[in-house]
Amino acid sequence: MFSRQWTPALFVKELLRKGATVVMLGNGGVGKTTVAAALGLAAAREGLDTALITVDPAQRLRDALGLERLSSEPRKLDKRRLRAAGLDSSIRLSAMMLDVKHTWDALVEEFVDSPEARSRILKNPFYRSLTQQFAGAEAYAALEQLDSLHRSGQFDVAIVDTPPAAHAFEFFEAPRYLVRLLGSPTARWLFKPEASLSRNALTMASRATRFVISQLETFAGTSMLSAIADFFAVAADAAAGLSERFRNTEAMMHSSRVSFVLVTTPREDRLRDALELVTLTSRHSFRLRAIVLNRIIDERTFDGLSNGRHTAPPHLAEIAMLRRVLDQNDSTSDPLITYLESYREHQMLEVERAVQFAQSLPARVALAVTPGIESGVRDLRSLAGLAAILTGTGLGRKFLGHAADGLGLASTKRSRRRYSTG
Repeated sequence: MFSRQWTPALFVKELLRKGATVVMLGNGGVGKTTVAAALGLAAAREGLDTALITVDPAQRLRDALGLERLSSEPRKLDKRRLRAAGLDSSIRLSAMMLDVKHTWDALVEEFVDSPEARSRILKNPFYRSLTQQFAGAEAYAALEQLDSLHRSGQFDVAIVDTPPAAHAFEFFEAPRYLVRLLGSPTARWLFKPEASLSRNALTMASRATRFVISQLETFAGTSMLSAIADFFAVAADAAAGLSERFRNTEAMMHSSRVSFVLVTTPREDRLRDALELVTLTSRHSFRLRAIVLNRIIDERTFDGLSNGRHTAPPHLAEIAMLRRVLDQNDSTSDPLITYLESYREHQMLEVERAVQFAQSLPARVALAVTPGIESGVRDLRSLAGLAAILTGTGLGRKFLGHAADGLGLASTKRSRRRYSTG
């Protein structure tokens, strides 16, 4: 479907284009939310009115965006903060936080006509449990907010940060699962049993149901069973409309305007998890457009490898020579040399794992690499710097090729077997 090999420069042209929706994937702790914000800023700097949906971002990122509080309503970045960061104050970037309960409540408001029925559903204990604990509730809420933004036509680009990758399967499956749930014979009988059964069959079913309920009451208690029964009774009229919405949401996820971007780090377990997600997106026919390999090395090493000269950064080359130029009998310098050599080895190992990972990826998936920012992304200026790296030319596979040459790393068949998606 996507035969050509991407470069990070095509992030702006292809990924961040008018009408696009970008869905971020990745484990917790890999910098996914920060990368999402950087891509949002990159899109806004291209003149696109951009919405960023985050999942409870860290206080540091909220401070970087200049937004002390985030709600389910989009809030624009402050013009004065933009100017202070050396950015064009006319750029349009709004941020909002995923509000699962608000999103589900809005669905009830939309599809349940009766005010009395809406009130009963919103207060229903089973409904509250469903929207707070159901495996796909949070994932579907993110998709619903995306779909709502698209239908409103308010923004040119929408970028959504998702729950950690442990819930990626629920994210992909949520709409389809909800359609199956509402469309199942069991659900139809729960909503309107008289429409599914004859009089005799209904009588027999009622006897069986009474027996099942009497057994369940022993474990669940009568209050929760009553809540379940009341929920299905008052939600009956909304079932068809909700089912259609879930179908439309699933179709949206497979549309050409929705792209997925996976964020990971060079830790070995993270890379394996990332490749599992690559396989998962392919299996479900989702458009995984790019992978961001985040925090692969520190800024100094990254800058030293970014010159494209196929040589090692000076500070790493100097560390390699320390034992030769210093007095071997000087025991006082040995701990320092050992520490620096361990640092050099770690930097080289990170690059080696990144190279191995890149070799295992399909050519159709773009690859961007970013350094670990020593001071962290604490303000708009540093966020803009990260955005520039993500959308810059000469990175990704090309960067790793130069880095491997400069550090003397061999690309072996062993590395391909290690992370092969098979």
